[in-house]
Amino acid sequence: MAEATLHDGTRIDAQVHGDGPVLLLPVDPSPAEGPEAEAARQWGADPELGRSLIEGFAGFRVVAFDYQGHRMAHPADLTPDVLAADLLAVADAAGTERFSYYGYSWLALSGLQLALRTDRLDALVMGGYPPVDGPYAAMLAVTRATHEMALAGPAASESAAEPGDWDSVDVQLSTGQTKQFVTLYEALQDFDDRAVELSCPRLCFAGSEDRIEYSERWGGVTVDIAGPLLWERAELEARGWTVEVLDGLDHMSAMQAAAVLPVVRPWLEKVTS
Repeated sequence: MAEATLHDGTRIDAQVHGDGPVLLLPVDPSPAEGPEAEAARQWGADPELGRSLIEGFAGFRVVAFDYQGHRMAHPADLTPDVLAADLLAVADAAGTERFSYYGYSWLALSGLQLALRTDRLDALVMGGYPPVDGPYAAMLAVTRATHEMALAGPAASESAAEPGDWDSVDVQLSTGQTKQFVTLYEALQDFDDRAVELSCPRLCFAGSEDRIEYSERWGGVTVDIAGPLLWERAELEARGWTVEVLDGLDHMSAMQAAAVLPVVRPWLEKVTS
């Protein structure tokens, strides 16, 4: 176990498992339980995802830490600089100078910002977020809509949310929790991901069906994750990325260990050997 002090003075625990090349893994190492676990299953998530990934990356020295959960408990003014500083603080606390990083969705975006701010990366893996043509404007619209719903408070609802139906979801987050992601995507509106130049080995992947069309309630935008990997594959490979598109999978299914490990593990073993 390692304890890191983050930019805002809060502390986060990181579990360290195994030996080998170091892999920084921002996942919750503790399985969800009870109603939280059941809700995760209904939405296609694995309440034991962190544990499954830790076990699946045996042969690496895995540094696992629940950064998302920490930020939901301790909201901050998230910016690209803050993300990078916090991730480096975890690496420092684990006593590692060099490491690989794998993040999914907004934590993949965080990995890209980290890679731009350090020369300590042996490899970068981005899952569920494209390294070029990222949906920064669309995500700002969604996070702003989420924040406005948090400001208004939960609406009265007589029925439970239907998995996959975002219009049936009542926002149960605090304004601090939602505002931090508005801050992040506001800070990224002028970010030109096509100007990024990296030297470390890097892999990106997404499900071929990773595309969500949000109603006006959520900003009326489409968040297309798969599209850039499909139509810019040749460009990405020319830039040095290994690109994998997982056929038939959406955002939730492509993050599961059974989908991630066959793609990421052999690639990491190859580039870090």
